[in-house]
Amino acid sequence: MTPPEILRPGVLLIHIRHGQTDWNAEERLQGETDVPLNDHGRSQARRNGDRLADCLARFGRCVGDVDWVASPLSRARETMEIVRGENGLEADGYRLEERLREVAFGQWRGHTIPELKQIDPDAVRARRRDKWGFLPPGGESYGDLKRRVAGWLATLERDSVVVSHGGVYRVLHHLVVGTPTAEAPALPAPQDRIAVFRDGGVELI
Repeated sequence: MTPPEILRPGVLLIHIRHGQTDWNAEERLQGETDVPLNDHGRSQARRNGDRLADCLARFGRCVGDVDWVASPLSRARETMEIVRGENGLEADGYRLEERLREVAFGQWRGHTIPELKQIDPDAVRARRRDKWGFLPPGGESYGDLKRRVAGWLATLERDSVVVSHGGVYRVLHHLVVGTPTAEAPALPAPQDRIAVFRDGGVELI
């Protein structure tokens, strides 16, 4: 699949997933629920902050050259503030982007998949068949998430450090790299790595 020309040539998009929360550790569907980082998540954010300057230097940039953008959910904001602090920057020197919120799980939020298999096994099977298109009750599909992330990505004109979520990372992989919709929702989204999207490719650092 050939990716669309949605990330401008030469623009560097550095994506950092927020650090771990207790719900991540328990494998609970989190989505739009505002769950804070745990201590391990804060250490992951510090690790990514420590690596960021070297990551930017590889591409001839420095921390003062880029825009800083975060999802409005507190786990992304705290991660961003830790990352900035590790680079000697004021904690609040970034902007929020509503379209970078995590995909919404609606009535499924807070549950684990094993729990949902007991509550609604037919829906869990439907999700397994088409994870991209599946719409949890009261929530969003990956297709819905794609529409809002693509709308934001089309406005990106300068190198940016973005802190958001696993679902957003997977959609960016689809939009920028061209990963098929059947594969993108299953991509690992590590919380202790930096993803650099550039010129139709991605590198994890």
